[in-house]
Amino acid sequence: MKKPIILIFLILLIDQILKVWIKLNFTLGEEAFLIGDWCRLHFIENEGMAFGMSFGEEVGKLILTLFRLIAAFLIFIYLRKLVIKGEKKLIIYSFALIFAGAVGNIIDSLFYGLIFSESTFFTTAQFLPEAGGYASLCMGKVVDMFYFPLIDTTLPQWLPFVGGNHFEFFNAIFNVADIAITVGVGLLIVSAFMVKKDKEVVIEDSNN
Repeated sequence: MKKPIILIFLILLIDQILKVWIKLNFTLGEEAFLIGDWCRLHFIENEGMAFGMSFGEEVGKLILTLFRLIAAFLIFIYLRKLVIKGEKKLIIYSFALIFAGAVGNIIDSLFYGLIFSESTFFTTAQFLPEAGGYASLCMGKVVDMFYFPLIDTTLPQWLPFVGGNHFEFFNAIFNVADIAITVGVGLLIVSAFMVKKDKEVVIEDSNN
């Protein structure tokens, strides 16, 4: 269990350090170009779902946070069982990544409203402001910052219906926690494919 715990800790550490830095140094919508125009830091906040999606008002936000807490707990219990069982490392690290990503965004939802002032388009947030945070427990917003618009162009006029419209490929804005969840799910798919292939090989050998 030691290595998965280290992986989880490192992801959470990187995720939270970057989020706090962005929160304290960027105004909403502020950008920093890293590599050309297609690799940027772009600060936005969302209500807690991956890639900037939202779910309802305050009640929806509370339900989402509670659901994620329960889901993270169940994932951790299952991860522990996988380690005890001696499951394949790929599967163990997949669930470790998913768990770390879930917890990373849960931390924002639980505590950021309590410890930060509101971020606006004109001012950066303050840490532990005298007037108190911008929201109550479980009502914090998740910080997102990675923005990779690989294609940002205007469609040719000759295209029917959409000609002349602005087109942007991959306009999602996300964070380290979202990346961890996505990679974890991707690895699970790969591991499932590998298990299926191994079973087919075993069946083929038994038939021979």
